[in-house]
Amino acid sequence: MEIDPFRIRDHVAHFDSIVSDIVQASESTRETLSMSGNVAYGDGPSETLDIFYPERTRKNLPVHMFIHGGYWRMFSKRDYSCVANTVTQAGAIAVIIDYALMPAHRMEVLVDQVTRAKRWVIGQIAEYGGDPSTLTVSGHSAGAHLASFLFHESTVPSSVKGAFLLGGLYDLAPLQRSFLRDEIALTDEEVARFTPLSHHHDPHCRVILAVGAEETHPFHAQSNAFLSTLREQGLPAFLRVVAGRNHMDSVRDLGVLGSEAGDLLARLVTGEP
Repeated sequence: MEIDPFRIRDHVAHFDSIVSDIVQASESTRETLSMSGNVAYGDGPSETLDIFYPERTRKNLPVHMFIHGGYWRMFSKRDYSCVANTVTQAGAIAVIIDYALMPAHRMEVLVDQVTRAKRWVIGQIAEYGGDPSTLTVSGHSAGAHLASFLFHESTVPSSVKGAFLLGGLYDLAPLQRSFLRDEIALTDEEVARFTPLSHHHDPHCRVILAVGAEETHPFHAQSNAFLSTLREQGLPAFLRVVAGRNHMDSVRDLGVLGSEAGDLLARLVTGEP
């Protein structure tokens, strides 16, 4: 029987250990970094975000927003606080957001939430010492999918200077035939509306697509397809294959400055090429 290429646990030998590392690192981050926790960007119980600060004067700082993955149906912002380590060491404010999870909520709700979180950041982050004109965004896996709607054509100008999308999903149709068929039950209408490959994006946003060298085939194929789509639309888009990394240890590295993925994120935040 063929192993489902989207079922990450079947392809990452130390899946639970890596998740535990990420969660523990995130708890440490919450204990050591200065932060404003559970700030509301909307009225719903899941519509909150955490703001982490670098050790410098809080005035006109660069701002970065991160969206966690989990196939739209698991994890939370708290689990991925560790990404703030890299962002704050790069001298920026890190904003890590929560959103409602499927299948209790549908994709339309999630996309609306992340776009409203971005609007909140643009409108309010100056009160926390950030410069909204410097906003960059990132996401992992399902979070990379959701992050693509932050520089969507419907929001041009998107006010997003750059995006870092790691191990993303840009074609939803194959997921209807995966193990997620029973877990989130994507409808044909959701696939048509929320597949990034069929959308247009803000040509002013610089995009770095990254995929672990040890990811399964669909993640490489979709990243390459999205790269072509973005370039055809005039975006400065680039693809980086992260050596020796899979779907989970690549995102663990996002919280580690000095790792390949962490350094790619830091360069995006600081505007380096």
